[in-house]
This record gives sequence, C-alpha cells and structure tokens, in this order.
Amino acid sequence: SKEGRVTVKLPEIAENGRTVPITISVDSPMTDSDYVKSIHVVAERNPTPEVISINMTPAMGKAEVSTRMRLGETQNVRAAAIMSDGSVYTGTKQVKVTIGGCGG
Repeated sequence: SKEGRVTVKLPEIAENGRTVPITISVDSPMTDSDYVKSIHVVAERNPTPEVISINMTPAMGKAEVSTRMRLGETQNVRAAAIMSDGSVYTGTKQVKVTIGGCGG
C-alpha cells in the first residue's frame, strides 16, 4: 500500500470517545475505469480494531463517507482505500481521547 490520496478527518481531541465524528475522502475521479472499490477503517488500539468497511461504485460520484465511531483511547485511526485497479492507498490520523473531559 502507498500513503496518499486518502484523507482522514477527525477531531484532534475527542472529549467523548463514545461518539467521534469521522470523514474519509479519497482523491479519485470515480469513473467506470478508475474508482474506489472499498474503504476500510481501523482503530489500532480498540478491542476490535476493524471499525467499518464501505463498498463503493462509480455511481456514488465522489469517494467520501462520514460516520461516527467509538474510540477507547488515544490512538491512530487508519483508512485504506482499495482502488479499481487493485492498488491500495492509506491515510492515518491520530486522535487524543479524553475521558469525561479530564486528561486521558
């Protein structure tokens, strides 16, 4: 896999690890010949690291998804985009999780 083309948007600090907003976008023309087949999100230090997998088609028009996720502690969140030609691109963002607004 290669770094790049994948942007992971998360708050720098998540005061409530139960519901953290995340947006993943991939630089892709989303045409029939060049599109994102799927996006996989992993939170490395969660008890179950696999957060979500999204399958995509060119009909979606743009490769961007937003959701909310649960984070148990400060960690890196990694997204991998599988492209239609089989190549894989990744992006990573670190999130600091504070418990109840106190240090963590």
